[in-house]
Amino acid sequence: MDIITISQKMFENDDLVIMPRKKYEQFLSIVKRQNQFDGDLDDAVGQVKQGKAVGPFCSAQELKKSLEK
Repeated sequence: MDIITISQKMFENDDLVIMPRKKYEQFLSIVKRQNQFDGDLDDAVGQVKQGKAVGPFCSAQELKKSLEK
C-alpha cells in the first residue's frame, strides 16, 4: 500500500481536492473556454458601447435602414 503525506501548510486556508488527471484536464479545458468566452463578451459589450455594433434586428427592413445610415 502506498502512503502519501501532505503538509497542512499546503492547504491551510483552503480545501484540498484530489481528482484523476483526465478529469482535471477536462476541468481546465472548460475553464479556458469560459475565460475566452468572457473576454469575447467583454469585447462585444465594448463595441456596442462605442457604437461600433448595432442590432439585433426584428425585420429585414430594420437591417436595411441601419445599413443605409
